[in-house]
Amino acid sequence: MRHPYTIREIARQSGLSTATVDRVLNSRGNVRDSTVREVHEAIKDLDRQQAQVRIAGRTFMIDIVMQTPERFSTAVREALEAELASLHPAVVRSRFHFRETCPPQDLADTLDKIAKRGSQGVILKAPDVPEIAAAVGRLVAAGIPVVTLVTDLPHSARLAYVGIDNRAAGATAAYLLEQWLGDRPGNVLTTISRGSFRGEEEREMGFRSAMRLVDRRRSLVEVTDSDGLDAAQRDLVLEALERDEDIVAVYSMGGGNLATLDAFDTLGRRCAVFIAHDLDHDNTRLLRERRISAVLHHDLRQDVRRACQTIMRAHKALPDDGPTLPSAIQVVTPFNLPPDVAAAPFPG
Repeated sequence: MRHPYTIREIARQSGLSTATVDRVLNSRGNVRDSTVREVHEAIKDLDRQQAQVRIAGRTFMIDIVMQTPERFSTAVREALEAELASLHPAVVRSRFHFRETCPPQDLADTLDKIAKRGSQGVILKAPDVPEIAAAVGRLVAAGIPVVTLVTDLPHSARLAYVGIDNRAAGATAAYLLEQWLGDRPGNVLTTISRGSFRGEEEREMGFRSAMRLVDRRRSLVEVTDSDGLDAAQRDLVLEALERDEDIVAVYSMGGGNLATLDAFDTLGRRCAVFIAHDLDHDNTRLLRERRISAVLHHDLRQDVRRACQTIMRAHKALPDDGPTLPSAIQVVTPFNLPPDVAAAPFPG
């Protein structure tokens, strides 16, 4: 186990003798397994303490760049603000660059401005297109690490992706939908904010693949390119419902769910099963009102914290924590809302 500490330091931390620590570190034998574990735990404790010393008083300026509807950018801002205390003793300052919709080049220009001005890191949610990938490369060349959040740019120079396994999420949605629909006939509406977002594309691939396995009778009717904005979403869903009177369920990968349900209401149609993503204010309200069936949720506060810590590790302020695993996918119904969400009042 590699470490920079002297035997005396480890002995002091573990409460063991220097001779015992020496036997453990040099594998000399005649040491109980529990004692070996104590020495290894002492080294981990020293690593954590050293990390606290390294980040104490340091300020990290992080830019959050996102193309996303306001409801999700608000959720990200709230998650970051709630996690600031957990990042102490480091101080994290943030600059937000949010767009609901824009040409890819506009986002690339924003990233280029950050590269010129300087930053300790960028947390990015953006379409997976060449202009954005090139701008990420320029950021990294300028010494600014980039972490993608929720949706990935796997062919860019980004440092890491933080979020769920989107293919697995799509397959989970297909499983839940078929369990609830059972033998009821009908087709499924799938809604995507924009096909260039890698995360939504992977959700759709997982969903379609799983649906082919569980039920080939159902047609999947796609609505896309609304950017998750309510006005565009409502018009597109109305058009799809008018074309196909057999749509009875929805898998929403990109939001705009109030507008989707409004389109059903306008035509006097009932949605039997509705699977959505993320516990933003809209989805929390719809879930409480039993208007959607379940939300595939991930802990956004945990994801934002991990993204910030990944940037700190890039600056050697925290020790390497090994490979980053996907965030856990939680299936949330009206009966298992997270405590902080369940206790919150309806938004005004």
